Amino acid sequence: MADTIIATNRHARFEYNILESLETGIALTGTEVKSLRTGKAGLANSFARIEGTEIFLHGMHIAPYSFGNIANPDPLRSRKLLLHKKQIRHLIAEVTTKKLTLIPLKAYFKNGIVKIELALARGKKLYDKRDVIKKRDMDRELKRISRSRS
Repeated sequence: MADTIIATNRHARFEYNILESLETGIALTGTEVKSLRTGKAGLANSFARIEGTEIFLHGMHIAPYSFGNIANPDPLRSRKLLLHKKQIRHLIAEVTTKKLTLIPLKAYFKNGIVKIELALARGKKLYDKRDVIKKRDMDRELKRISRSRS
């Protein structure tokens, strides 16, 4: 069964340098899974935070299921990420010693189970972002020129 992408954090690669990524599970309720199957989710402005010995995802928006009842959960509630203890210890060490951030890159279904691709990232400086924009514009201009000559 192929992976079905639910949502991507398109701005993450522009705002951060991605150093490492890993696949995590996420604890959801039944109506949240049904809402994700319809593709109603967003990862914009979401991040993961270490709380004690657990990691929680904050800011992920999952729209309430339209056929759900009054007990639909809050769309922006924090959700627990499911990792092995060894992975959590590694992430805690990286975040605390190297001042890194945990950012979700995408949410997808893998064999019917919702997974989150979580990345260890370092924020880019303003001049790094400007360089990316300049390089992208130059590449676009070169492609346009090469098409016009052909």
